Amino acid sequence: MSHEQSALPERDAVDGLDDSTTLDLGVTTGSRRVAADAAAIRERRLGGVFTFSAYLLWGFLPLYFLLLAPTGPWEIVAWRILLSLVFCALLLTVTRTWPRLAAIFRQPRVIGLTVIAGLLIYVNWQVFIYGALSGHVIETSLGYFINPIATVLLAVLVLRERLRTTQWVAIGIAAAAVGVIVVGYGAFPWIALTLAASFGLYGLVKKKVGPSVDAVSGLTLETLWLSPIAIVVLAIVAATEGLTMGTDGWQHTLLLSLTGVITAVPLLLFAAGARRVSLTTIGLLQFVAPVLQFLVGWLLLGEPMPVQRWIGFGLVWVALIVLTVDSVLHARRARVAA
Repeated sequence: MSHEQSALPERDAVDGLDDSTTLDLGVTTGSRRVAADAAAIRERRLGGVFTFSAYLLWGFLPLYFLLLAPTGPWEIVAWRILLSLVFCALLLTVTRTWPRLAAIFRQPRVIGLTVIAGLLIYVNWQVFIYGALSGHVIETSLGYFINPIATVLLAVLVLRERLRTTQWVAIGIAAAAVGVIVVGYGAFPWIALTLAASFGLYGLVKKKVGPSVDAVSGLTLETLWLSPIAIVVLAIVAATEGLTMGTDGWQHTLLLSLTGVITAVPLLLFAAGARRVSLTTIGLLQFVAPVLQFLVGWLLLGEPMPVQRWIGFGLVWVALIVLTVDSVLHARRARVAA
């Protein structure tokens, strides 16, 4: 009897402790879950701001390069390479991430891919700046409108992926758009197609590189491999036309000196945003840059938009709508299935 009396209070005390502990754990777990959800929402919003800011800067980039007159496209790209390398070196120093870059040199395959990526981005930069300075800003925007479609096509040709019917429809409409521009406008849109192809291949190479190379290290390596080309180009320009750096006032020198920053900042913003938002969000936001470039060329620079070009652009936009809707619906179905 005395044993039962002494055991009962002990059991009650234990039971009471279990209840309160369970309650506390439930509240704590719930609070942590709410806090985690709120943090995730903040991260997604911040990622959206970063990604949108990157595309916003890329959209107005033609205006910046126009401010660099009388510097020609060859000299601009050469300075852009060298000054981007300097800016990246400063970032690596400030963030103390040189060991991360050094580790990449122990991966020969990755190094080879960064060489290819550097050559592709050189072609892209050179053609883009040539287009911006020669009155073809609208055509450069067409290149980045076509880019998502070119990426889908590369997935078939290079990665042997199977496309959905709507993706094939989008590619067919885009091909018709190029045909309309060639026949109706009387000019082959080589600037647009070169930009779409070079950037699409660049994205494919970067995908093969994977997350082992961060944005700063990647740009550092790409500009490092391109530095000999930039130096040769500057030497040729100096021997023929003459370099403009430091010869057209301090304002021009300052603007030309900032090409490295102008190159790296949107790339870093994009890298920071891409980690925080979904691919669907990136897919929707990627049209900000070409839309702004189109408006800059048409409304601010007064580039011609005859009926044939409107029809061609209209077909491209229809193709992009088809592709975007298909991507959103496919992503939604994948989430439901998961």
